[in-house]
Amino acid sequence: MKVAIGNDHRGLDTKKLIMENFKEIEFIDVGTNSYESADHPIYAFKVGEKVAKGEADFGILICGTGIGMSIACNKVKKIRCAKVNNVEEAILSRQHNDANVLALSSKIKKEEIIKIVKSFLTTKTLEDNKYVKRRNMITEYENEY
Repeated sequence: MKVAIGNDHRGLDTKKLIMENFKEIEFIDVGTNSYESADHPIYAFKVGEKVAKGEADFGILICGTGIGMSIACNKVKKIRCAKVNNVEEAILSRQHNDANVLALSSKIKKEEIIKIVKSFLTTKTLEDNKYVKRRNMITEYENEY
């Protein structure tokens, strides 16, 4: 499995934590690797593009809240970036919405981060008609604009 991962300056330590705890994953690190102030959209777009082009199976983004990363990444076509705060949201984002990028706050506790990432990367998307219908509605709308 390949995972594109990116962060701003506030997400650097969390990115390191994730990469250290998931050694079996091939990470594509798009940065930043500095604690100097960095503009989050740069990294959100890079991760989104890697996933959209099929160069990565999933993406992970980390900033102070995860909100800015999620907003920016969702501007990339074919991306369903979910800003997640807990394991339940990670699971539901995959099951119901087929999220392909995970956005996290660097303020979430380390133990919870590991559980969230594991849940996101291992949960399968449900193929129930109601979820497929809703995902298709989103894709159709996205393709119109």
